[in-house]
Amino acid sequence: MTRTGARVVADMLAGYGVSHVFLVPAVLRRTLAELERHHPGVSRVVTHGEKSAVYMADGYARVSGRPGVAMAQIVGALNLAAGLREPFLAGSPVIALTGGRSPATKFRNVYQEIDDLPAFDPVTKFNATIDDADRFPDMLRQAFRVATTGAPGPVHLQIQGNEGQLDVATTDVAPLVEPAFGQVPPIRPEPADDDVTEVLRLLASAQRPVIVAGGGVRASGAGAALVALAERLGIPVATSANGKDTFPGTHPLSAGVVGTYSRECANQIVNRADLVCFIGTRTGGMTTHFWAVPPIGTPAVQIDIEPSHLGRNYPLRAFIAADARQALTRMLALSEQALSEQALSGQGLSEQDGLALSGQQQQASWLAEVQRRKADWRERYRDVLTSDAMPIRPERIAAELTTALPADAVLVTDTGHAGMWMAQFHDTTSPGQDYLRSAGHLGWAFSAGIGAKCGAPDRPVVAFTGDAGLYYHLGEIETAARRGINLITVVNNNSGGNQSKRGFDRAYGGEPSAKSRELWTYREVDFARIAEEMGALGIRVDRPGDLAETLERALEAGRPVVIDVHTDIGVTAPQPVVS
Repeated sequence: MTRTGARVVADMLAGYGVSHVFLVPAVLRRTLAELERHHPGVSRVVTHGEKSAVYMADGYARVSGRPGVAMAQIVGALNLAAGLREPFLAGSPVIALTGGRSPATKFRNVYQEIDDLPAFDPVTKFNATIDDADRFPDMLRQAFRVATTGAPGPVHLQIQGNEGQLDVATTDVAPLVEPAFGQVPPIRPEPADDDVTEVLRLLASAQRPVIVAGGGVRASGAGAALVALAERLGIPVATSANGKDTFPGTHPLSAGVVGTYSRECANQIVNRADLVCFIGTRTGGMTTHFWAVPPIGTPAVQIDIEPSHLGRNYPLRAFIAADARQALTRMLALSEQALSEQALSGQGLSEQDGLALSGQQQQASWLAEVQRRKADWRERYRDVLTSDAMPIRPERIAAELTTALPADAVLVTDTGHAGMWMAQFHDTTSPGQDYLRSAGHLGWAFSAGIGAKCGAPDRPVVAFTGDAGLYYHLGEIETAARRGINLITVVNNNSGGNQSKRGFDRAYGGEPSAKSRELWTYREVDFARIAEEMGALGIRVDRPGDLAETLERALEAGRPVVIDVHTDIGVTAPQPVVS
């Protein structure tokens, strides 16, 4: 049967379970028309910028576990590539489709045309071209395979024609779909029992063990298994910012977020550990505060689906190369089996078992120390978490979000101060909550929140950003209103990017001036009024006592909401500690 490339692409996107595509026109026009005709359940979300289209696809992918699709014509391709830095750093399965050069007009100075394919190499797992309509089926299948397998990540396909006009060409090749690769993870490598046993032995023998859980745990859907194992072994759990929702912050064994955007007690606890078990984390600079938490040389074990991540930054005593959920489930089973065999034997312990038991007894004092450090942190910051000061303190916003968010809520947070406030002062309270954070790109959260709401339409989604972050993609308020995407956006509006205050103060020799303030302050702007003009509900909050009622109103509004919280520009987030 002969069909257009556009019909192949449309059928395959629908076949893989894609429910939204995010794009700046004009690209793959015929494909978009075929989606409307044959797959009306796939929504076409037109955005005001290519980066925001990628960020929406990223938020969609992270909350749903399905690849997000972003598209742009050739003139916007480099903006799309810039946006792909975020899902690449975060390990998120985004598929980018762009227009590309045509052989007949290469090197002839065609309007808007440039060879931008090499720009995608550093920010993708797979970067390729489609120059023949017969290749649409196998290249799309490869894109979904690569995006979802191993450590997930973005891929890019450049389609011939500045708008990808190759999709109007015909082909006799059928649109074959491999549904397994429409969800992360499609393949779950199982652990070797010998590796699991050795990791369990080391954990049992340690006096002060700690687990550091990363985004790989959330990608695997292994949060429940992590909680069960931590409870079984009595081991405290710190998380990376990307893995914050894998372990409820209110759980007694939770130490908090570790690293640079961290809670003080989490860094203190990890640096006191005599064995660190890394699970689903690349042990990068932000999670380890540039390899000072814990210091390199601290005894460590690691579990990861991607073998190349094992031991990259910390020499290991043992490792497990496997899917996180499979590994944790097997660790639970073998630890239960060991306890049962010991109970049935009724005999004296071997020397090895004696060492393990001794380690468990000493662990009681370790857990007491963990609780003490957590209590000390909470007491030290109690006043700011409950502060009635005006302008409002950001810590109070974080505390109100902890209380107000429903058990199935999704919280999407920006980098910079927004990431610091949420990592340190907000707690997830339910295993059903998702926490999505920027891997390093200011302005990501608002657009990603729109995408997350598309990926989880029946769940409340809240984005937290500052005024500096919202300015990046302010026009997407109109997108949310036009499409009826009911995202709640909380803006920490202090009329500046005051995360930069310390750095500029240092640059000016510790003597800040009105001129130095020009480098990180803005005019006061009422984002609630702007939101209303663009079709959203805008609410301005000046008093901390109004936050709870405002959040409740927003959750019930049934339309996009921008909550413009006016805060104290003089308040900066606590610096990370290493001891």
